[in-house]
Amino acid sequence: MNRPLVGVLALQGDFARHQEALERAGCPNVRLVRTRAQLEGLDGLILPGGESSTILKLLRIEGLMEPLRQFPAPIFGTCAGMILLAREVSNPGQESLGLLDAHVRRNGYGAQRESFEAQEPSSLGSSPLPLVFIRAPWIEELAPESEVLCTSGGRPVLVRQGRVLAASFHPELTDDPTVHAYFLRMVAESMNGGL
Repeated sequence: MNRPLVGVLALQGDFARHQEALERAGCPNVRLVRTRAQLEGLDGLILPGGESSTILKLLRIEGLMEPLRQFPAPIFGTCAGMILLAREVSNPGQESLGLLDAHVRRNGYGAQRESFEAQEPSSLGSSPLPLVFIRAPWIEELAPESEVLCTSGGRPVLVRQGRVLAASFHPELTDDPTVHAYFLRMVAESMNGGL
């Protein structure tokens, strides 16, 4: 089978760490995406953390909003990426892609100084997931058909809805490949006609 080609949106944020995480998880074919044309031929796409309002502005400038809404393959958003994927955003409100049927609150866990790390069990494996929260959003509401893969403090922090995966935290800032490996399994499933 062909190896997947996974894109990482590279307009702002720590996209290089996602590239490294994908490579650690066994995906050597990674494309940094800055233009519409670079979305062509991708088997999956990651929207990294960063500043969601800045990324949103750059998406508009590059004409990427509608192509991302129409992106047919699995898509994974972390932190700001989760905000961009949501149906509804608050604190303050802003436009989003509406691919995740959820209401997400920006900076739900507080400002930069309230950043923290945790370890929580998940449905992805037997070992706890290391979670790094930096000005992290939280999910206020989530569609009932969504699958909650990990919680922290009673709140969902890693969720899946069909071909969409979203995390409040930054899995790329740890050496644990579990979350990226899970996304790559979603990509493989999609390439084999699933999802």
